[in-house]
Amino acid sequence: MQALLDTMASLAEVPTDAQRLFHGRGGRFPGCEHLALDAYPPVLLLTSFEPLADEALAALGAALETRWREIASEGEPLNWVYQCRQEGGRTDTRLMAGAVPEPHIVTEAGTRYLVHLLRGQNHGLFLDMAEGRRWVREHVQPGAKVLNLFAYTCAFSVVALQAGAAEVVNVDMSDGALAIGRRNHALNGVERGAKFLPHDIFNSWGKLTRGGPYDLVICDPPSFQKGSFVATKDYARLARRLPSLLAPGGMALLCLNTPKLGLEFLRDVVAENAPELSFVERVANPAAFGDVSEDRGLKVLIYGRTAEISGLEVT
Repeated sequence: MQALLDTMASLAEVPTDAQRLFHGRGGRFPGCEHLALDAYPPVLLLTSFEPLADEALAALGAALETRWREIASEGEPLNWVYQCRQEGGRTDTRLMAGAVPEPHIVTEAGTRYLVHLLRGQNHGLFLDMAEGRRWVREHVQPGAKVLNLFAYTCAFSVVALQAGAAEVVNVDMSDGALAIGRRNHALNGVERGAKFLPHDIFNSWGKLTRGGPYDLVICDPPSFQKGSFVATKDYARLARRLPSLLAPGGMALLCLNTPKLGLEFLRDVVAENAPELSFVERVANPAAFGDVSEDRGLKVLIYGRTAEISGLEVT
């Protein structure tokens, strides 16, 4: 736990953007593999993947309080939440100090998102995907048509529209997630051009194909979600559909986030099921999510249908 205490003690300033502050899950800090500390300003979130003793929680809270008094403005309270995630999907979430605003709106690179820390394990914005969102912002061309599969709360859609996309079709089985996505678009003034389809993707290929072709297809599925998507069998089904969805010169951003499947799994799936597509690049993860093995962390790969895309040589 000492590495986490050291991180707390070395915080240079009060975070203003949503970001990861400590990534024990990456294996770089022995003994802290179960711990993560995130900033969802004005709240800090401590996540543990195994129960912490009351004494450990008290020590961490005291360390946060001490550093907060040193870096925060006078009267600025420390707000922090503890969440313990255990096997079987059990979650214990506690407000340890201060308060959580409602609505709770955070920023990343100037874009605003609605988040919720006190319910569930998914908080509305996946911080490890920050570089994926940056890539979309930098590569979407004005007037582009985008398909956002497994859209969740539609963060990719917001940045695509901010970058000048003419239309983004967001598809997700969860009405609740898409409802938050609508609010995210409204928060950023990019409601025009956004569509929301609460559909099972695998039962909607005809509709999605007729709505295309698309200049960019984004696929950010769960790695294992019973009844929705299991990567080991469903990524192949997804990859087979990509060529028919993409416009000539179109690109696909494919994500895989499980330590159990490496980079070669995703590359092999695409090579076997969508040979028309060529690998362009892997999008680096945020530095805060450094891992002892690149295969364990989030994998974000870019594929395209042409020999040269945005000046990047295809390999």
